[in-house]
Amino acid sequence: FSSELSESTTLTYDTLRFGEFEDFPETPEPVWILGKQFNALKEKDEILSDITSRMWFTYRKNFQPIGGTGPTSDTGWGCMLRCGQMILAEALIRRHLGRDWRWVRGQRQREEYISILNAFIDKKDSYYSIHQIAQMGVGEGKSIGQWYGPNTVAQVLKKLAVFDKWSRLAVHVAMDNTVVIEEISKGACAEPEGPLEINGCLEGACALAEEALWKPLVLLIPLRLGLSDINEAYIETLKQCFMMPQSLGVIGGKPNSAHYFIGFVGEELIYLDPHTTQPAVELCESGQIQDDSYHCQHPPCRMHICELDPSIAAGFFCQTEDDFDDWCAHIRKVSLHSVAVFFWLCR
Repeated sequence: FSSELSESTTLTYDTLRFGEFEDFPETPEPVWILGKQFNALKEKDEILSDITSRMWFTYRKNFQPIGGTGPTSDTGWGCMLRCGQMILAEALIRRHLGRDWRWVRGQRQREEYISILNAFIDKKDSYYSIHQIAQMGVGEGKSIGQWYGPNTVAQVLKKLAVFDKWSRLAVHVAMDNTVVIEEISKGACAEPEGPLEINGCLEGACALAEEALWKPLVLLIPLRLGLSDINEAYIETLKQCFMMPQSLGVIGGKPNSAHYFIGFVGEELIYLDPHTTQPAVELCESGQIQDDSYHCQHPPCRMHICELDPSIAAGFFCQTEDDFDDWCAHIRKVSLHSVAVFFWLCR
């Protein structure tokens, strides 16, 4: 993670569109994408539709200067920031649209989707824009234009989520390879800020009061799975993370570039690659967004799992407290049956 592609050698959207991509493999091995299992021989279209429906954030150029006088492009330095956007966007899709939601090119989108995408548009007042992430990173010791690691972007996303009152997320970053259940409960369980109303009245609010006390949880776990290379003892446990229904994937990469990993097939990780520079997108007068460039419409990239840099952050989303309890049960089960566990649960 010491360097990046220079702007002169960075792929452009046009070269990506017309370049050659390896087709998705036809294999009897199961394909896992963010907690869902697919059959590559029978469900290839479903696999590609699912992947295309994930938000794809890449380098952009010609956006508003960051901080008023800063960069107008993140080419060469923003790949981990874009991966952070992708993992959080997946959490927002789960929160507002559900895991089974699908994006269809040219189809008018739901208002919730427009609101999610607008939160990431490259402008200073979007909750999770490159501008906000870069400027919030200054508090984490990163100057604007400096490359982030997985832990830094996790900490920045946690700070930014506080301002997103619509999504009302509890973002928890588990440090030292340890998930402390009591800390999560304190952060995700909170009293309503005022009387809970439904459609302008209190009728029916009591039935939702208990649910309202739980904020949908985004759990980010920065990890180091080896020294310079991934310890192969961790590979099966890492695969288990993608198989859990709460999975948001993994941000990390290979030396010199960050990727957003969303699943695996066999010994290959499936990922979305932010390393292409596209023009910044502006809102239309109607409030709609030209969103084709925010969805990867070619076969996804793949790499052997042993090529993964050992510094990663795994993400999980728990809409309800029951989801979190179920996730804890999954982790305990993996701990019992795995020869190598890379994080722990404790009370």
